[in-house]
Amino acid sequence: MEIEKIVPRDGPPIEEVKKYIDKYKDELIVIKYGGNVFIDRNIFNNFISDLSILNKLGLSIVIVHGGGPRIKRELEKSNIKSKFIRGLRVTDEKIINIVEDVLIDFNEDIVNSLSEKDSKAVSINTRKNNVIEVIPETEELGFVGIPNQIKVDIIKDIIKKNSIPIISPLGLDKNNQTYNINGDTAAGAIAKSLKCRRLLLMTNVEGVLNKEKKLIEEISSSEILEMINNETITEGMIPKINTCLDAVNNDVTGVGIIDGRKKYSILYELFSDKGAGTLIRK
Repeated sequence: MEIEKIVPRDGPPIEEVKKYIDKYKDELIVIKYGGNVFIDRNIFNNFISDLSILNKLGLSIVIVHGGGPRIKRELEKSNIKSKFIRGLRVTDEKIINIVEDVLIDFNEDIVNSLSEKDSKAVSINTRKNNVIEVIPETEELGFVGIPNQIKVDIIKDIIKKNSIPIISPLGLDKNNQTYNINGDTAAGAIAKSLKCRRLLLMTNVEGVLNKEKKLIEEISSSEILEMINNETITEGMIPKINTCLDAVNNDVTGVGIIDGRKKYSILYELFSDKGAGTLIRK
């Protein structure tokens, strides 16, 4: 394998790439691609390019995607107003059908875009290869689910064929009813079930910032809890941080919150000494 031909010249230094490839060779990496930052097609294309590079370098990666902005757009077209409880969209029968359509459409978009880069990817959603079994979160939220069981065999079989599993944050209950799942929650559940080396949550922020609004490159779970207590970490970041803490306390070696707006952010996070955001360890 000629690493120099695969890794872009303006990406991480080749010496560092070689060092870290060995580290991740027999490990699993779960990457959560959030909805909010990725409406921009250029950022989407950068993301696809990073995944294709990881695939060609022989790394085993699993992708979980969101789709909030696309869902919002489709609901607005149908004049449906969304109501949120604790950051989760209340989902009735009409909404779940739209959510499912939008997420599967986005899922196929990722698969097709990877295929154009000569990387094979496989769709995983509620209509094809479902891997997430759910229980309802609460009655008031309607069709919003919590992952109850992950069918890891299906995911591992796809990886063995050097393909990339692309997973929609959707699941089925015991009656085969479709439920929507918070993207971070779905990614966390999958990362824990696979006992992966890294869970990367791609966002539209730099990472975790201290009181002076400076990026924290690495932090432990006890330091994070202290930051929640003294309100350095607030509101929208808290559910994301809770996913990170749950993962590192359940067999995931480290979780990175990384800035998906930056070019090669995944490559820098995995293959450079300085990373591309905040790394959270136990």
